Amino acid sequence: MSLSADNPIHDVAIVGLGPVGAIFANLLAKSGLRVAIVERVADIYDKPRAITLDHEALRVLQAIGLGDFMEQAIAPHNGSHYLGVDGEIIKIFDPMPPPFPLGWIPNVTFVQPDVEQALRDKLADYPHADIFLAATGVALQQDDGAVMLTARRETGEEFLIRARYLVGCDGANSFVRKQLGIGLDDLAFDEWWMVVDTLTNDPAKRPARSFQYCWPSRPGTFVPGPRNLRRWEIKLLPGEDPEAAGAPDNVVTLLKGFTDISDLTIWRSAVYRFHALLGRRWRDRRVLLMGDAVHQTPPFLGQGLCAGIRDAVNLAWKLRLVLRGDAGNALLDSYEIERKPHVRAVVASAKEFGKIIGELDPVAAVERDMRLRADLKAGKAETIRQKFIPDLVSGLIARDAALAGRLFVQPHVRAPDGRTCRLDDLLQPEFAIVTTAAERMVWLSDASAAAWQRLSGERVVIATSGESADRGGILTVIERDSLFADWMRQHDSAAVIVRPDRYVFGAARNAGELSMLVGQLLQNLSAGH
Repeated sequence: MSLSADNPIHDVAIVGLGPVGAIFANLLAKSGLRVAIVERVADIYDKPRAITLDHEALRVLQAIGLGDFMEQAIAPHNGSHYLGVDGEIIKIFDPMPPPFPLGWIPNVTFVQPDVEQALRDKLADYPHADIFLAATGVALQQDDGAVMLTARRETGEEFLIRARYLVGCDGANSFVRKQLGIGLDDLAFDEWWMVVDTLTNDPAKRPARSFQYCWPSRPGTFVPGPRNLRRWEIKLLPGEDPEAAGAPDNVVTLLKGFTDISDLTIWRSAVYRFHALLGRRWRDRRVLLMGDAVHQTPPFLGQGLCAGIRDAVNLAWKLRLVLRGDAGNALLDSYEIERKPHVRAVVASAKEFGKIIGELDPVAAVERDMRLRADLKAGKAETIRQKFIPDLVSGLIARDAALAGRLFVQPHVRAPDGRTCRLDDLLQPEFAIVTTAAERMVWLSDASAAAWQRLSGERVVIATSGESADRGGILTVIERDSLFADWMRQHDSAAVIVRPDRYVFGAARNAGELSMLVGQLLQNLSAGH
């Protein structure tokens, strides 16, 4: 039987409304797609789990319309000091200095329940987003035209959701992944850690930066969150029983090993198994996986949630283009091609830092301290955390072109109406050709310009002086800090093609190169049409 029975069809069904599912649903709903979301529990989990975000994740939240909210909801992450066996510094992560390339502080802390609530409130504004809470996916089947999800309410009543595509954002124990029979590759990291979130009544008592206690006797981490949230992560030692370790009196005992607790109230403590896992496949025809459902990373780079948010913004625009007929179905294969190596690299770095922090052999730890301290002294240690986040290396990018796979900068600009804002606030989530001067826009041949218009592509000039305007299909804005001008000059580029997720397809130095890049992009998009 065909799945196109009588019930109305959604563009995309989403299983799971955690932060990644909620961001993905918002991105789709904002672009006019009809989405159905099924979520097992009725209420948002009211305690923090993720605590850090980076500027790429903030840019995605900005794209959803939560920029102003996030400004109020975050605190700067002021870097980390790694302390060796003797309590002295062996490694440093410093905050990236301004001007910030993506228009946001590169690393921040946040309170997860607050942001999840804002995401749900936003989603509730879209009439074409149907949210089914306290409903569990129990079966799925697909054919050439659609996916059918059978879901069950807590009352036991079952209902069907039919969609063109289905995406599993349903966490580490993903029902969707299991239904597809997709295995996980183990990237060889497996440790028990306790996470303790506390509220302090004396916020000035501890430094405003993170510490990694690289102590073989008991490795641990301290992260100051926004307002009065303070977190410790404490490694369990071999032979310690995770169940017993989580008992309240033991939590207090372990915490006292790191800090005076007289000002603290314990908000939450949980014992976790930190894993490094990667899904073997991310797509099965009309069903795709994202977030923890398809990868899990140890938390030592603060990238767990960020990785899921990258998945969401990568897949959202690709589904949109395919559904509206601007790209062939093959575009969806680029999702795994782009994201999987990226996640693998991030997990590898997180594991490295986890090994540094969690070394339990006292002799090896002293050797580690000497080596890292020497690197730090010699200026050989990378101290900017963001440098460990790779670019895209394959997929829908012009691999031989300058800047291909890099994140596009986001300057603060003066808009045509006179206000100053972040660049993305003036753009649609479409492809854009961006140049440093208006005359470069004539590099587009009539045929290229017409094809660009059919793709709903935007044309943007970012200048360092003059007037902002929106005329003849070209948006001209004046940037505040010459961020874009310096970036283009540094890479000897005059025009750049930017994807809807703000990764660069490729940059051009002249009319011929730009023409070639536009042709290459259009050809890639039509593959599999």
